[in-house]
Amino acid sequence: MEDFAHALANFVRDHQAWAAPIVLVLAFGESLAFISLLIPAWGALVAIGALIGASGISFWPVWIAGGIGAALGDWLSYWFGYKFKEQVAQMWPLSRYPELLPRGEAFVQKWGVPSIYIGRFFGPLRASVPLAAGIFEMPYWSFQIANWVSALIWAAALLLFGDVIAQIMEWLWRVI
Repeated sequence: MEDFAHALANFVRDHQAWAAPIVLVLAFGESLAFISLLIPAWGALVAIGALIGASGISFWPVWIAGGIGAALGDWLSYWFGYKFKEQVAQMWPLSRYPELLPRGEAFVQKWGVPSIYIGRFFGPLRASVPLAAGIFEMPYWSFQIANWVSALIWAAALLLFGDVIAQIMEWLWRVI
């Protein structure tokens, strides 16, 4: 996975016009219930964030693209849970990770709407919370508001984390 993130960051560095579309797709995949279990993309998002300051890539379009991708991934996961309910647990790849959906369900039942914000920042919960919210029919607009706000915060956090790490590394390189 580290090689994937490195190769993708190199591609974005060489083809900066592709930064926003690539971040949109990565954030969508990272937030989509089934895909995020197979290909965790957060490392590539942090690596692309590191390029923002170093390569002069504009933060705003990349951030908006990341927020849109993450929100659309959760939106689709919510819809899938709402539409297919308990059948979801028997579908691959969730059938290979039987503990994820019950954890997400318990989390949504305990925390309600704030679970969308909290779950966005924790790996396996990121994939299962929107699905569980759909299964339990969390009110649509409550979910969507939490979804879009948390997606924009999450995208900014990952990209800025990468940017800050890159600045620290650059400073250390000059000092040492």
